[in-house]
Amino acid sequence: MSDIIATLTSPVILFFVLGALASFARSDLSIPESVSKGMSLYLMAAIGLKGGVEVAAAGLDPQMLITGLAGAILSFGFPFLGFFLLRRVGGLDSINAGAVSAHYGSVSVVTFVTGVAVLQGSGAAPAGWMVAVLALMETPAIIAGLLLARGSLSGLGSTGNAEGRGQHSVWREVLLNGPVVLLVGAFMIGIAAGKSGYAPVSFFFGDLFRGILCLFLLDMGLLAARRLREAQSLTIPLALLAIVMPLMNASIALVICMVIGLTGGTAAAFLILCASASYIAVPAAMRLALPQADAGLYLAMSLAITFPFNIILGIPLYTWAVQMLG
Repeated sequence: MSDIIATLTSPVILFFVLGALASFARSDLSIPESVSKGMSLYLMAAIGLKGGVEVAAAGLDPQMLITGLAGAILSFGFPFLGFFLLRRVGGLDSINAGAVSAHYGSVSVVTFVTGVAVLQGSGAAPAGWMVAVLALMETPAIIAGLLLARGSLSGLGSTGNAEGRGQHSVWREVLLNGPVVLLVGAFMIGIAAGKSGYAPVSFFFGDLFRGILCLFLLDMGLLAARRLREAQSLTIPLALLAIVMPLMNASIALVICMVIGLTGGTAAAFLILCASASYIAVPAAMRLALPQADAGLYLAMSLAITFPFNIILGIPLYTWAVQMLG
């Protein structure tokens, strides 16, 4: 219980709550978009670089390969379970159910970064190679969501017509997604540089990290609350599913952790990844591949409900579940 209270009173979490409350109160508090984008780039670079440095120091871990494979399989499988619930409980059509389910199979980089910061603050830092697992879990869910929405494999590989050109844009958006490219690129730089190369920039990418994360989550609180206020097609069953699906995914991930032997902060980080919902890479891909899907709906669910739930309650809950199972 003390760990949960410490997490809920962390400045990282409280700045997010401050932003949400300010937005609901119609405050004029705002952060310029250019500043927000700059902070996002900084966070991706910092977490990737530090993860690469840790991998360089520890060497290639077989557990990383096993965890990465498990994460990729779950990322592809989660949308099928979510699709069923969204159709039966949420009452969505196939296109919107496929688009929404893809968000709940992919991952949220910001949720992961926040979770890592909280875990490090509590002395349970996850393995640095979890950054590589995150990268592996980004794309499979997008593929699964498109297959579910389209109902077949047709068109995914075509390049000879307008639809093929559109699909080429989707693959480009998926594989060259900016945050993931920066994250993976910084991870590789960290491996190449090692601790000696990281030392001269450790103040910028290490000591300043949590302060900038606080300001970034302040902006995310403002954005999430605004999306929730503007949501028009969000029903009560769909709002409940936006909480049920991450809990369900985390429960499955907890069983996988027990099977493959993940423990401590690394297991908690894996649960955080599996429970998170993408609101950057997947919306960009869905906008290109499924323009007829309701963007307001999938952003409201992933950004306005699931993201705040994970930041405020999910991270301490997933950490507690790992602790209870040793």
